[in-house]
Amino acid sequence: MRTLTSAYPSPRIYWIPAVAILIASCSSTGFNMNSLTGPANTPPAYQADQIVGKYGLAAYQRDEDRTRTEAEARRQCRQPYEIVKGPGGGVLMHLADQSEPTELQLKGAAGGKTFIGPEGDAGGEQDREVVSFDGKVLVLRWVDAEVASRYGTAIYVRCDSIPATKRKAPPRKKAAPKAKAAAPAKQLQPAPVESPQPNTPVFTEPPRNPN
Repeated sequence: MRTLTSAYPSPRIYWIPAVAILIASCSSTGFNMNSLTGPANTPPAYQADQIVGKYGLAAYQRDEDRTRTEAEARRQCRQPYEIVKGPGGGVLMHLADQSEPTELQLKGAAGGKTFIGPEGDAGGEQDREVVSFDGKVLVLRWVDAEVASRYGTAIYVRCDSIPATKRKAPPRKKAAPKAKAAAPAKQLQPAPVESPQPNTPVFTEPPRNPN
């Protein structure tokens, strides 16, 4: 039995790698290959050295309470919260529900935003967003809504920016007025005794003659 073969030679099939097609299309359209790996890291607006220091700390839930809460944070400088520089270039701060501080990083994000949190992408669930910072007052808001509902928005007021209040010296007690010295008693002078003056002639009636 004969095996039938085609009279025409079998065509050669050339496989073009999909990557080559993608590169060709990218070069023709100006497509940036960096977009395949996500956006480039954005530097944070603040550095760790800028926020290191001692702060009075308080928190609020409603925006209308911010001014009052900031004043309360200033009073907390009697027992300040200290933000310390970490060995890895970050800052030592507490995460939610943790009793020990952890080294956190300042991470930049699109739109000029800055987050403070563990290593990882900016805006993670354990991060806090820097709402504002002017060198004296730092406002941080938790990204996780459930944590934010419990802890509120934190206000840190730098203690070394608050002038030391001079203690008022206690008022001096007025000295009791000195008692006036009693006037010396007047000595009574004895009344002068009149004595007859010496050699004063005494007048007597001459004797009468009986004749």
